[in-house]
Amino acid sequence: MIKLNLGRSHLIALLSICSFGISAHGPVTPQAINTSTLPTLGEEWEDTNPYRAKEGEVMTEILRVGASAYNQNCARCHGLGGISGGIAPDLRQLPADYDGDEWFIYRVQNGAVRNGAVYMPKMTEHLNQEALWSIRTWLESVSDEE
Repeated sequence: MIKLNLGRSHLIALLSICSFGISAHGPVTPQAINTSTLPTLGEEWEDTNPYRAKEGEVMTEILRVGASAYNQNCARCHGLGGISGGIAPDLRQLPADYDGDEWFIYRVQNGAVRNGAVYMPKMTEHLNQEALWSIRTWLESVSDEE
């Protein structure tokens, strides 16, 4: 048997780390995102990322909103800064083309359910197309593949 001599602050830190590990795929409540500063896309989903080719101040705003939206809604499972810790796929690895967009659209519209357990909610029920494409655009901007 290993005996640890931990102070109260060490014990609280240890419990916090353990609790995070247990609840990492627990219930996540998607957070609303203000997309009023982004180009409007409408209700019908685009087949490919409509923000990919934007430039200048428009792109700066898309990336700002995308980073915020990702951190509020995706980072818990997909990793801070877009870097997955292994709980969920590393979204930076999606190719910045039609195939990557197709997979992204499918997943945000359908979520991920395995054996009746929800691993990812249907994000289109909580976030509009503008928020989701801004997340995709931000992920492309931090991709480790050029």
